[in-house]
Amino acid sequence: MKLAYFAWVRERIGVAEEEVELPAGITTVEDLLRWLKGRGETYDMALQAPEIIRVAIDHEHVDHSEPIAGAREIALFPPMTGG
Repeated sequence: MKLAYFAWVRERIGVAEEEVELPAGITTVEDLLRWLKGRGETYDMALQAPEIIRVAIDHEHVDHSEPIAGAREIALFPPMTGG
């Protein structure tokens, strides 16, 4: 699965995107964020407050309770302002 990171999430993690193979049991966006946070210091720093991270599955913004099965790309964004 492709993960894409934007703005300060990308800067803190240190990569713009990566391909990952998720372990069994990662079924929702919330599970994914929790798993990513445990992948190391840079991920933990980027996801200190996972509840504020915006997420898009295949270019559509979703809630953290959204299932990720079948997703080709998941993008993580910091909170957005402006218009």
